[in-house]
Amino acid sequence: MIITLVTFAFFFGILINRIGLPPMVGFLVAGFAYNFAGLEVPKGLQTIADLGVTLLLFSIGLKLKLKDLSTLEVWGTSVIHILASTLFFSIIILLGKFLFVVPLFDLSLTAIIILAFGFSFSSTVYAVKVLEDKGDMGAFYGKIAIGILVMQDIFAVVFLAVSEGKYPSIYALSVFLLFLPPIKKVIYKLIDQAGHGELLVISGLFFALGAGYEFFYSVDLKGDLGALILGILISNHTKSKALAKSLLSFKELMLVGFFLSVGMQGLPNLSIILTAIGLVLLLPIKTWLYFFITSNFGLRSRTSLFNSITLGNFSEFGLIVAALGVTKGFLSIEWLLVIAIAVSLSFAVASPFSLKAEETYQKYKNYWDKYQKDKLHPKDEILDTGKATILIIGMGRVGTGAYKILHEARPKKVLGIELNDERAFELRQKGFNVEVADATDTDFWNMVRLSKPVEEMILLAMPNHMSNIYAAERIQASKLDCKIVAIAKHESEVKDLLEMGVPSFNLYREAGEGLAHEALNVINK
Repeated sequence: MIITLVTFAFFFGILINRIGLPPMVGFLVAGFAYNFAGLEVPKGLQTIADLGVTLLLFSIGLKLKLKDLSTLEVWGTSVIHILASTLFFSIIILLGKFLFVVPLFDLSLTAIIILAFGFSFSSTVYAVKVLEDKGDMGAFYGKIAIGILVMQDIFAVVFLAVSEGKYPSIYALSVFLLFLPPIKKVIYKLIDQAGHGELLVISGLFFALGAGYEFFYSVDLKGDLGALILGILISNHTKSKALAKSLLSFKELMLVGFFLSVGMQGLPNLSIILTAIGLVLLLPIKTWLYFFITSNFGLRSRTSLFNSITLGNFSEFGLIVAALGVTKGFLSIEWLLVIAIAVSLSFAVASPFSLKAEETYQKYKNYWDKYQKDKLHPKDEILDTGKATILIIGMGRVGTGAYKILHEARPKKVLGIELNDERAFELRQKGFNVEVADATDTDFWNMVRLSKPVEEMILLAMPNHMSNIYAAERIQASKLDCKIVAIAKHESEVKDLLEMGVPSFNLYREAGEGLAHEALNVINK
């Protein structure tokens, strides 16, 4: 059965990807198609899906700092949106109860509130997948979105604990031991000993599933929360990025299981399908609510819009809430199908908007800007590039290497642009001229054009190919009069850039040629 399921996932993933949607939408469709065909659900699929979510939360923790959760725009938006959204969906479902005389809407007030609360959440799995695909995990809007989702996950844990009457044991206090310097030192020492090979992968699985999930579960806390907290605890380690990279393939593969499992909740009838579609049609209101709240916290209209589009979906948590409601006798099992379809459709509907976020912003810029405050958030102000004549976008290993050479040739004329503020800070400490900015932001490039400093070259050295493509599009749209060069890893990426008129540097090919030249030098000695 597993071979058949993989076949479904493969072909539907390719098909959906060919029409311009993310493969995860194809996996959702594959789940529904597999279920519709009347095939048996493979044993262990749910376990794989659960492992994928656990590893996802661990990976989020590795990239998250506790201070990111303490900002007003994160926890304030989380609290206000959950309250407002729960109230909104409660009213909508209550109206449905009076308008539609069908068994599905024979709901008590408690059941209505439970459902509305579930619909107020946004999907962590979907949002992280989209942000990773776009290379925007380090973007300001991406960090805010992740922060809001983590806060929602914490609220979810509290809700489930109270609803199930399952409170932490007295031993739960032992969790705080993890944050003691001696324990933290031991954890860091173990990671150091793991090296960079397969032991690093195993160490990641151990801390996510063993020290994280199982330890928290054993003291009556939610295991997923344990994986998240262990990730946050390790995030300051020098190997945190390498650890996240080593788990990437495991996480991606297991998340396929998650999307497949969502599509396998059962076969719906007409009233279930129509209810799910009706709920999805309400997503613009939920999305606009995110936009309105974050705008009032001083975020730029573009940042608020991108954040809102990322969060404009329903969450898999709704399925957990509905399952709890069924167990307690508040809901019929049909609501599990309603939510499963609504979640799936919300992913499918939201994906194109995520891809077209910049286009949506530019097309209706005057409308979005009406909600922008005069006093902007300090981290969301547009950067002036000063007197730089060369910009290097993306200050990773490639970008910093290029910076050193170009700085020698053009002293005080080179400026590095980095999305990650912590990385930028580290480089400044080492003497690099680096500023934090989003190179895929049209407003940034318009500011560059107005200040007219960049007259020589812009080097696109971001690790994500699509980010380089977006940046090149923004530069060309801004009509900057300078040369553009970008890095690439594959011939297909070289082709994409050439079609835009952007010459590229193929990292792998050039590395191979460089190695060969070095080998010849050694031979000829």
